[in-house]
Amino acid sequence: MLKHILSKLPKKSKSVRNREFAGASTASDDASTSLNSDVGSNRWGNPINASISAPSSASNIGYNKVDKFRIGVNSKLNGNSIAAYEALPRFRDVPSSEKQNLFIKKLNMCCVIFDFSDATKNLKEKEIKREALLELVDYVTSANEKFTETVMEEAVKMVSANIFRAVNPQSRENKVLEAYDLEEEEPLMDPAWPHLQIVYEFLLRFVASTETDAKLAKKYIDHSFVLKLLDLFDSEDPREREYLKTILHRVYGKFMVHRPFIRKAINNIFCHFVFETEKHNGASELLEILGSIINGFALPLKEEHKLFLVRALIPLHKPRGLAMYHQQLSYCITQFVEKDCKLADTVIRGLLKCWPITNSSKEVMFLNELEELLEATQPPEFQRCRVPLFQQIARCLNSLHFQVAERALFLWNNDHIDNLIKQNRDVILPIIFPALERNARGHWNQAVHSLTLNIRKLFFDLDPELFKECMLKFQEDELKEEEVKARRDATWKRLEEIASKKVASNEAVLLYH
Repeated sequence: MLKHILSKLPKKSKSVRNREFAGASTASDDASTSLNSDVGSNRWGNPINASISAPSSASNIGYNKVDKFRIGVNSKLNGNSIAAYEALPRFRDVPSSEKQNLFIKKLNMCCVIFDFSDATKNLKEKEIKREALLELVDYVTSANEKFTETVMEEAVKMVSANIFRAVNPQSRENKVLEAYDLEEEEPLMDPAWPHLQIVYEFLLRFVASTETDAKLAKKYIDHSFVLKLLDLFDSEDPREREYLKTILHRVYGKFMVHRPFIRKAINNIFCHFVFETEKHNGASELLEILGSIINGFALPLKEEHKLFLVRALIPLHKPRGLAMYHQQLSYCITQFVEKDCKLADTVIRGLLKCWPITNSSKEVMFLNELEELLEATQPPEFQRCRVPLFQQIARCLNSLHFQVAERALFLWNNDHIDNLIKQNRDVILPIIFPALERNARGHWNQAVHSLTLNIRKLFFDLDPELFKECMLKFQEDELKEEEVKARRDATWKRLEEIASKKVASNEAVLLYH
């Protein structure tokens, strides 16, 4: 009976694929730390072994090289002839010597892609495929011998046929004008997820398996495969992005030869996002991977890593959807400063160049990040950027948006920042004194007014002479401003008087200072 079932399957044809991406670096460096996720865990409360849910639509693009088996079965499915798509024996029902061949046949069978637009279509075949996928996951998990090159090729072919498809994302940043309302938006869930989830689980366990030899597998999990994985990060389905995040991190950790290429590809995604589209759903997940990668960078930092910070990470502060990934971005940048304190000046100046002018919510985020950076900043680097930094802080102190002004005043609650300010008070106080004085005289928010008075008192108690000098300078500047205003008002008044006298004539009105 078993031979009769197996004999119905057409023989698999071999395919050859181009494996190397031109010009890619093959150098390996930097250890990476593992993400806090368990292999095979399901984070979205939908167990892999659950029954297939009723899907509604799907769009699938298969792998470039499709074997004869898949073509034959797909043609029969399209012609409503499904007799050839029958369940294969279970692994436990065949001897150990036949299990690898059965594994390959199940991989080929799972290359068939079903249309999920009709919940009542091909129910039997979909269930057969789902059960086959679950068996494949179990087989990879319990494998106790090295996978052969043929197995690796067929495994990657099956995964590629299922997950590499057109996602046609509608970016979260593009849905509404302000990205801060997006938490209430329902993400677009892929109706094919009951099968896709198991395929992703298979890929995750296959990459993480100790029986997968990286030297052999890199021929199939190559640069082209990695690029297609990165393209899928733009999926709107958060469950898919979560799996992709874990899988890409595993690939980065296992295939050292791919590390420079992965970093370069992510850099290109960010540049395209910042300078062209401002639309990408997976920015936070990619930054989460980078946070772990940066944490494992060896010291001293390589020049390419510093360039990545300046050219890719700092510009990520510009897009209006910053709120969607700011936490992960701030972590990445702080990691750089903690590893090399000399980068603090570069990062802070970069942050000042991207500082928002009319977006108060974004300003609060910048001030939060600034506090984290200053906490990792040493006195020599602080002295290099203190003037432009506190010119911006002074503007924040006078902001009419109370949260911005309040957040800027809270910087003094940080002991490290407070000590830096005290050590450099001779430069900092003259810069921020006018802002403090204006707030003390009449800021509309009582909390901002009270905090300002506390900081004024702090400076007065610390250095009374410097405080008096700043007060005298402020009063002198006020008198000069009043004189300029008086002259300007007088000029306008003279202009009005002359114009009123010439109103009946056509003569040009000339005004001499």
